[in-house]
Amino acid sequence: MKVLFVTNWYPTRDFSYGGVFVREHAKAVAAAGNEVVVLHAARSSKECRGLWMMEEELDPELNEGIPAYHVHHHSSRVRGTSYPLYLWSVLKAFRRLRAEGFKPDVIHAHVYDAGVPAVMIGKRNGIPVVVTEQFTGFPRRTLNRAAVLKARYAYRNADRALPVSMHLQRAIAAYGIEAKFEIVPNVVDTSLFFTAERKPKTSDEKRMIFVGNLEPSQHKGYPTLLEALNLLGKRRSDWRLDVIGEGPERPAYERRTEAAKLPAHVVFHGAKPKREISEMMRGSDLFVLPSRFDNLPCVVVEALASGLPVVSTTVGGIPEMVCDGAGILVPPDDPPALAAALDSVLSNLGSYDRDAIAVDARARYSLEAVGAQLQGIYDSVRSASAADAAAAAAKAAES
Repeated sequence: MKVLFVTNWYPTRDFSYGGVFVREHAKAVAAAGNEVVVLHAARSSKECRGLWMMEEELDPELNEGIPAYHVHHHSSRVRGTSYPLYLWSVLKAFRRLRAEGFKPDVIHAHVYDAGVPAVMIGKRNGIPVVVTEQFTGFPRRTLNRAAVLKARYAYRNADRALPVSMHLQRAIAAYGIEAKFEIVPNVVDTSLFFTAERKPKTSDEKRMIFVGNLEPSQHKGYPTLLEALNLLGKRRSDWRLDVIGEGPERPAYERRTEAAKLPAHVVFHGAKPKREISEMMRGSDLFVLPSRFDNLPCVVVEALASGLPVVSTTVGGIPEMVCDGAGILVPPDDPPALAAALDSVLSNLGSYDRDAIAVDARARYSLEAVGAQLQGIYDSVRSASAADAAAAAAKAAES
């Protein structure tokens, strides 16, 4: 089966973390035996020669074996023309792929905005369309009127809507948007993230790891984590935190960490490729992510697949991920509660079965598990589409 992914979010040279979860879904679909091509609708570009351009991603670190094309359109200063140009560029890119011989059996859009051109293409060409949703704007209630109209159009016309969590499904429905929903979670590559026999420790130091973007929105809650570490430092000193991530707030966070007299306990590593992150997770004792808002963060899935107990927050779909025996969840923006949870896990590491945590994560989130679920959905929407076409043909013949 040939599957075309259409997405506004995807890793690029400038933002290697962007849309990683879309690439993982593409890898899951390919692992199920399908041919996958990705169209990354990257919006406007001042470097665009002409009205639109399409360039293939050739960096193997970014495409990971999945053919991917970045699609840009002309950066227009005329009000009201940007979105039509965006739609037009995606349609033109699809036609080019068709002309080059790639004729998809299913179109899989990621996020409602990309669902609009995906549905337009699907309706025009008789191709079933499914839309995965990841956008935190639904539970945060930040969609404006135009965004709600786009979401309603995409989901009303899609053959299946695939939010990554039940929490997100409820948030979409709260806008009065109706769709044929089915939960399909994010993915972990268990060839990278897995448990392994740990080397004997040469000290009593316990290792914690945080992975997240260090950005102004404080999305991943690092300021809350810093306050919690201050409190934790008053209780115990046998710990170290590795901070993996990059962003505009990193210098400020480093200064605040130094001012709190914690630099001996906190090490900033910057952005790291997944292979290095997986190795660091296997050498850690717990994973911490104090998100202020989130859906189904891939880093939590990766930590669980690595057998790490997780300390995180009760936001979004995280409670659907971290089950009993896999960690502790606390309210967001609550440094005392976070410090207490970290202290509790560090004091009781032996009570967490790392192998059991990893086995459960693999069963729920592996490429094989999610790929099989998506394959079943693709088969279902294709069968329904074929049946509808046959019924329409029979009706036309009768008339």
